[in-house]
Amino acid sequence: MYLFGASGHGKVIKDILNANGIIVEAFVDDNPNVNECGGRPVLHDAMGLSPMIVSIGVNRIRKMIVERLKANNAAVEFAQAIHPSAVISPSAKIGEGTVVMAGAVINADAVIGNHCIVNTGATVDHDCVIEDYCHVAPGVHISGGTHVGEGTWIGVGSSVIQCLNIGKNCMIGAGSVVVKDIPDNVTAFGCPAKVIKIMSNSCSEIH
Repeated sequence: MYLFGASGHGKVIKDILNANGIIVEAFVDDNPNVNECGGRPVLHDAMGLSPMIVSIGVNRIRKMIVERLKANNAAVEFAQAIHPSAVISPSAKIGEGTVVMAGAVINADAVIGNHCIVNTGATVDHDCVIEDYCHVAPGVHISGGTHVGEGTWIGVGSSVIQCLNIGKNCMIGAGSVVVKDIPDNVTAFGCPAKVIKIMSNSCSEIH
């Protein structure tokens, strides 16, 4: 197994894989000055390396790296990393490249897309759909029947009531309480969450 992204986030994924008896052979990173991460060597060329998880927390960069890896190596396979303490319904679906961290709960018929992060202690309830490249931060609670669009980041400790639609490429600020639909490409924050910024570049980042 290989992890693209020599970072703190990558170290957590390495620990998850180790807890499942999977050895991380090496990290891969574009920074030529980084040669070790989490006790493993760091390589600087991903060609021919597989299976892979892109261990980068920022959604837009994770997507960019995945697309680059696919373009350069059509045979690359993307694995999952699911912590043994996570509770996942047998009817839930989890996409390739997705990471589910310690203490997370994913309930019945939830769908988690490709290359997502469901972080420590987060809960995704029944019948939710979390599209590709989302990050559900630590301690987030998403109630049943909610739809979260591609590339959205839901900040630490936020809560989302049932049956809402949160658009793509959004940032939901830490500790927010989302009680109504959120459109695409905005930053929303507060209790209740309100749109405070329209994101002209249509990209979400972690801050």
